[in-house]
Amino acid sequence: MDKSDGLIRCDACPVLCRIRDGKAGACDRYANVGGVLTRVDPLVVLERSGKQVPLMEGANAWQGELIPTSARFVTGIGSGTTYPDYKPAPFIIGAEIDGVDVITVVSEGVFSYCGVKVKIDTDRYVGPEQAAVFAEGEPVGHVTTAEYGSQMLSIGGVRHLTGGSKREGKVTCDTLLALCNKQTVELDVEGGAKLNLQAGKAPIIDGDLEERMRVGCGSATIGIFAPQWFGKADEVIVVDDHITGVLTEHQAGRFMKMRESGVRVRGRRSTPGRYFQVAEPGAGWGGTEVRNPLDIIDRIDAKKAWPGMTLLMVSTTGQDSAWFVLDANLKPVPAPMPEDVRLVVERIAENCEPALCSVLFMAGAGGSLRAGVTENPVRLTRSVKDALTRVTSGGAPVYIWPGGGITFLVDVTRMPENSFGYVPTPAIVAPIEFTLRRADYEALGGYMDGIVTLDEVLAKRHIDKPRKEG
Repeated sequence: MDKSDGLIRCDACPVLCRIRDGKAGACDRYANVGGVLTRVDPLVVLERSGKQVPLMEGANAWQGELIPTSARFVTGIGSGTTYPDYKPAPFIIGAEIDGVDVITVVSEGVFSYCGVKVKIDTDRYVGPEQAAVFAEGEPVGHVTTAEYGSQMLSIGGVRHLTGGSKREGKVTCDTLLALCNKQTVELDVEGGAKLNLQAGKAPIIDGDLEERMRVGCGSATIGIFAPQWFGKADEVIVVDDHITGVLTEHQAGRFMKMRESGVRVRGRRSTPGRYFQVAEPGAGWGGTEVRNPLDIIDRIDAKKAWPGMTLLMVSTTGQDSAWFVLDANLKPVPAPMPEDVRLVVERIAENCEPALCSVLFMAGAGGSLRAGVTENPVRLTRSVKDALTRVTSGGAPVYIWPGGGITFLVDVTRMPENSFGYVPTPAIVAPIEFTLRRADYEALGGYMDGIVTLDEVLAKRHIDKPRKEG
């Protein structure tokens, strides 16, 4: 921190704001309070309570009982940063937990190499893979491969943050910050849908609030409910953008020795009763463009079908369904759905999980960040990979990617409110904590002279009211 002309120069990030008394820097995280550079947000402390299963060895081996625990854990939220980490992390805290000397290194990382993976639980078509995703008219990410019952987006990344125009970087940073702090964002997919997304909430797609994700693909739906349809319908077709199922052709129908109906659907046949590409993707039945389910029927074989044959067509969420009876010309005619069939359709809906938008923050905790932990950064990386060091973000567990570096994923809904900040370089600021035994910390070349006790930290810093963690 440098002072000149009544101003304070903040060195918390490469922007190096010069801040007047009573004002905050560009990031709104540091302010000049009476000539002292002050972190505006409080340091967040989690208070763990409840009962846990301990990990104990030797003579103290666990006997199966639950033990009550009560311990405080200082998160990186509000800790400040020493970026570019030419000095030790803001807090290196020593504590004793269950008789073990433990060190927790607490910091806020400044991440240019970061983004979010967004999982949208819906059958609705959001756009083609690799399509650009826009916020405020700027490209901020792209559509990636769909997963089972979910559409996936990749938002952010260093190329959008720093590789485009200045406005693209700013909008990308703003979008990431809002998503990570569980706020609503509006996105447009090129050649696709308009999205209104918020972590932990149901997505809104083209103005429609999604209620549920599919119970499975068309083939899986056939397999799940085949026994319940048996004896109630002569044929069932489950319409799906990926794999449409036809009951009497399907292995499930054959196992029950159902009579083949002769109904042939459009698309490319895979294995018996499973069809790909029955229609283009869209906002209709089962994530297809279909509005009239009969449009996917290619033909009805007169040698196998019969007048009076019943046909149920249903989507993978049960939201769309129709009942038909073949007339004398073997033409499907709409008819009232029998109550016992309707109950099975409703059971499809019952077995669908609620639609949800999930946001996972992903970042590479490499580079200089590790130098705030140890003078020999590669040892920290190895310690993490060897499971000697536990990494958390805002106290939440993270998944560490295999391979080089410390690349982690964290579910933002498991983190305290407003865990994330930003610097206008642009980059995202996220909490990160490294916890390990004192002996292991010393072995990897940690800053032993910088260790302080938890009580010292709580006494000196503006602390948020400890938050309960289950």
